[in-house]
Amino acid sequence: MKTVAVAVTDGMLHFELSVAYEVFGTAPAGMAGPWYRLIGCGTGIVQAGRFRLEPDHGLDRLPSADTVIVPAWGDVDADPPGDLIDAVRAAHQAGARVAALCTGAFVLAAAGLLDGRGATTHWAHTEVLATRYPRVKVDPDVLYVDNGSVLTSAGKAAAMDLCLHLVRLDHGSAVANAVARRLVVPPHRAGGQAQFVTSPVPAQENHPLAELLPWVIERLDHPLTVEDLARQAAMSSRNLGRRFRSVTGTTPLQWLLTQRIRRAQELLETTDDSVEAIAAATGMGTGTTLRRHFNRTVGVPPDTYRRTFRTSHAEGGTDRATISRRQAATFPA
Repeated sequence: MKTVAVAVTDGMLHFELSVAYEVFGTAPAGMAGPWYRLIGCGTGIVQAGRFRLEPDHGLDRLPSADTVIVPAWGDVDADPPGDLIDAVRAAHQAGARVAALCTGAFVLAAAGLLDGRGATTHWAHTEVLATRYPRVKVDPDVLYVDNGSVLTSAGKAAAMDLCLHLVRLDHGSAVANAVARRLVVPPHRAGGQAQFVTSPVPAQENHPLAELLPWVIERLDHPLTVEDLARQAAMSSRNLGRRFRSVTGTTPLQWLLTQRIRRAQELLETTDDSVEAIAAATGMGTGTTLRRHFNRTVGVPPDTYRRTFRTSHAEGGTDRATISRRQAATFPA
């Protein structure tokens, strides 16, 4: 029986902590072989969000575990406790597989386990992780990264993706699917964090493109060019490019494509329009063009995105129970 040890200390977030306990704490119905032995390891009673937890063992138990789970670290601006860092490092050196959920990646990075390795964390904190730990190869676009003995997940629900991935590695797809069925979640989600990152117009109103950006968004169904945008802004194309880089951090064409993709996401979520119609409504021309850019940007085809994120019919006639059944059917176990 393999031991999964959850490292718990003050400052951990309870959602990712509960995900680990849900996945590894109960064997699926009909499980023939041994399941995991799940233990909590910490330095006495700890506070996780608004919950208090009494660990089974001290942190010195981590090195004897087969897998160590590090839940999300609540304050990425604060240094993780030294005893936690030391225990996680010791566990890895002893041969344990170490997996960080969400911002738990900051604990692994502080322990040096991510140096020279690929990693991810919640999309809101990927830049912070990359800046603070420049030796870490941060990938902001994936749901999780598997380096073999060291794994990291993106934010919140991606913790479930990584935990199910670990079950799949240990027990196979059928068992992982059974766990996912019990928890009423997809056994495997396609795509990456780009599905969940919004791309709003800059909040400040006094930047040089304050009038241009809303004008563009209202005309996404038009075949706009950089020259069209420059003409509307009354500046040269070169100056427009510099302004865009300063305000948005990207080029005019890339920003425009991002807005078209975002509009396509909204239409896929809220209407029954065909992909061809959405391509026309977003200025993408053809369904083929939309599929190519959407798949490359979001990580999944438009049809897959629609099945995953669909919230209602355009006429408002679909209730949440029906939507939930559709989502469950999208990911058969």
